[in-house]
Amino acid sequence: MLREFRLPDVGEGLTEAEIVRWHVTPGDSVKINQTIVEIETAKAVVELPCPYEGTVSALMADEGQTVDVGTPIISVRTGDGEGPADAGREALADDLVPGVGDGAEPKKEKRQPVLVGYGVKTSATRRRPRKPASPAPVSAPPVSVTPAPVTPAPAARAAATPPAASSAPAVPGNGHAASAGVRVLAKPPVRKLARDLGVDLTALTGTGPQGSITRADVEAAVAAPAPAASGTSATSGTAREEYIPVRGVRKATAQAMVASAFSAPHVTEWLQVDVTGTMEAVRRLRTLPEFAEVKVSPLLLVAKALITAVKRHPMANASWTGEEIVVKHYVNLGIAAATDRGLIVPNVKDADAMSLPDLARALGELTERARAGRCQPAELSGGTITITNVGVFGVDAGTPILNPGEVAILAVGQIRDMPWVVDGQLAVRKVTTLALSFDHRVVDGELGSHVLRDVGAMLEDPLRMLAWS
Repeated sequence: MLREFRLPDVGEGLTEAEIVRWHVTPGDSVKINQTIVEIETAKAVVELPCPYEGTVSALMADEGQTVDVGTPIISVRTGDGEGPADAGREALADDLVPGVGDGAEPKKEKRQPVLVGYGVKTSATRRRPRKPASPAPVSAPPVSVTPAPVTPAPAARAAATPPAASSAPAVPGNGHAASAGVRVLAKPPVRKLARDLGVDLTALTGTGPQGSITRADVEAAVAAPAPAASGTSATSGTAREEYIPVRGVRKATAQAMVASAFSAPHVTEWLQVDVTGTMEAVRRLRTLPEFAEVKVSPLLLVAKALITAVKRHPMANASWTGEEIVVKHYVNLGIAAATDRGLIVPNVKDADAMSLPDLARALGELTERARAGRCQPAELSGGTITITNVGVFGVDAGTPILNPGEVAILAVGQIRDMPWVVDGQLAVRKVTTLALSFDHRVVDGELGSHVLRDVGAMLEDPLRMLAWS
């Protein structure tokens, strides 16, 4: 029996995701819960397991393609019959998307636990109807065409113009215009490469098995000079402009930052701090057996100082709803992280309840997952206050933008040797610059100054953390 696996909602109300990388190919054997694909949502990169056991029949979405929740992305042949276990798995897979089932009636609006994430409400994925593509005659293996409609990537705008005689719509999944009845035999990675480089696959002659187009064919097309048009001179095959699609994490971050910058009245205060005592404390902590298996960095003590400061001044650990101020008596500490896919801010839940070794371990693990793109959606929501460490880029300080839903964010600059007056004498000390941005609707200048000064005082003398905790 041939079964289709539909893209589930792996977060709360997500409506689409990008196919990042397939872990299987047609003909591969798969087992239940085996990872088959990586997808990127507006929150994180997520690995999807397979709900069926059998043989992969076809991949129905290309790498780099953005598909709607509920769209079939892979078909698996599970066998001739359907036993009770198969029927149960089929029902489970159907529950991934509301309204998909055996009956004619749509499923109820409530969410139901499923294999991956939760199904979204039907109303959450209503979209403007799309015009269906004209069906192409069956004259090539089914792997060459994906049935999910695809909007061509912006890079495809640089593709060569197809012959004037062709006026048929694009074949779904090809990422370029195609002549009527023409199907292109190419693997998903090759299609993605063609889209990125602006190459029209229908204009190429494949050199691979059964005439399929290979990566070498696409690269050769880019290296070859473009044909000269009538009345114009020939141009290089290298594009002078690059079009980068804004989607996934980068798109979500951009929308959130714009919303934050133009809704919350930001104020930023600055403070230079002698952190020689903090650097000495870091060196001593690294020698203790409790920290033998965890990374100890200045960020650990900055995090502890900020947690302590907001416990002394709870209004800095709050949110603004428009009707009321919600003060959080717990600290979900966000750590801004720059990744290949854009800026993300995962957070450590209940960081205020952790011991210093536990906090060090949590920060280290969170940072590793963020850099690897493996943060779960739950880790990217629910933060109460954030630290952004711009010092790792060799920058002294900046004016950070508030993470949406929070009223304060602390930027920490690089730690460097500077002349400093100590007990009336000039000395060389370890100095950093702190910058605290806050929402002036909740945090006024006095409160913001107290928070920033407290953090600075604890970094100058780490023993104060013990006295004030």
